[in-house]
Amino acid sequence: MFVDIHVIQSVPPSNINRDDTGSPKTAYYGGVLRSRVSSQAWKKAVRGSFADSIDQSNLGIRTKQALEKLADRMKNLRPDLDPAEAQSRAKSVIEALGMKVDEVKLTRTQQKAIDAGEAPAAAYGKTQYLVFWSNRQLDRLADLALSVDGKPTKAQAKSAADAEHGLEVALFGRMVADAADLNVDAAVQVAHAISTHAVTPEQDYYTAVDDANVEEETGAGMIGVIEFNSSTLYRFATLDVPGLQKNLDGDIEATAEAVEAFVSGFVTSMPTGKQNTFANRTLPDAVLVCIRDDRPVNLVGAFEEAIEGAGGYTRASVGRLVEELREVSGMGFDPRAVLTARGSSRAEALDEVAAPMPLKDLVGAVGSAVRGAGTGEAR
Repeated sequence: MFVDIHVIQSVPPSNINRDDTGSPKTAYYGGVLRSRVSSQAWKKAVRGSFADSIDQSNLGIRTKQALEKLADRMKNLRPDLDPAEAQSRAKSVIEALGMKVDEVKLTRTQQKAIDAGEAPAAAYGKTQYLVFWSNRQLDRLADLALSVDGKPTKAQAKSAADAEHGLEVALFGRMVADAADLNVDAAVQVAHAISTHAVTPEQDYYTAVDDANVEEETGAGMIGVIEFNSSTLYRFATLDVPGLQKNLDGDIEATAEAVEAFVSGFVTSMPTGKQNTFANRTLPDAVLVCIRDDRPVNLVGAFEEAIEGAGGYTRASVGRLVEELREVSGMGFDPRAVLTARGSSRAEALDEVAAPMPLKDLVGAVGSAVRGAGTGEAR
């Protein structure tokens, strides 16, 4: 069972996802330049949305600072634990997993601050790359570090780190280069969002006035340029429900709740780049969810021929999306169920495939479909 999520969303002048030069990301598709928002940026935004609705014990963190996180947990459990010992125990646990730790080299100034009692006594090493941990896994590893004398075995460490993946690890997976047996296959795939039409990059030349400037002095206190564009985006993500259920130890209720959280988060979230400058916080105009038994289907082909016209892009984009769904279904890839929600009359073409419903009801309907399929064996 797969849950495909298709979104059409109009975004005003903005720069929500920048490249290395500070310009909005772009891509060529269908021979024309499109606005683009990377999948990584939107996945980060989705993760941020979980904080308001999911208990922290079911969430996690992606970090190089696992040693410090473990040491903090150990000190909460044993306040009398020496910081240096906490660091040593944390390092032993991480190394038992087969991961390498880069030691932190203190500068002379940092060492003086430690000696003077002006800084923490322990300078924590870091893992060589970012690793996703669930909060429960960090708790289990901290408990292990406190319970063993000397170094824990690899089997003990793996047992603690390879269970209770939590929502984020189960959804987005985990890759550990030095310990492949800790890898978790992602249950979610997220496409780079692209505009349904060609875009032309623009620049905002701005000036800022120094409020304390005396009247006799003229000119701006600062000048600069910000690049931006505006676009109607097609966004796509898909959930492998059996894979997610496997990552969540076969718990169908946890799986359904994770699917609901992701669908809601993907639809309503937005990357935060330059949002204070542009206030580009829109909601989707159209949401189309297809529940499939065969394979995921990205409908981006609807926009391979860029939409043209000066009268707006949303209405035409939704119409193209509906047409593409029909053509794909005509090939034999007919979804088991189709659910829709729309935020404006510009998305009324959705009504042709399914009666629109409030987003909350759509999310609940997807969760019910997952629970109904829960008797199937997770793969």
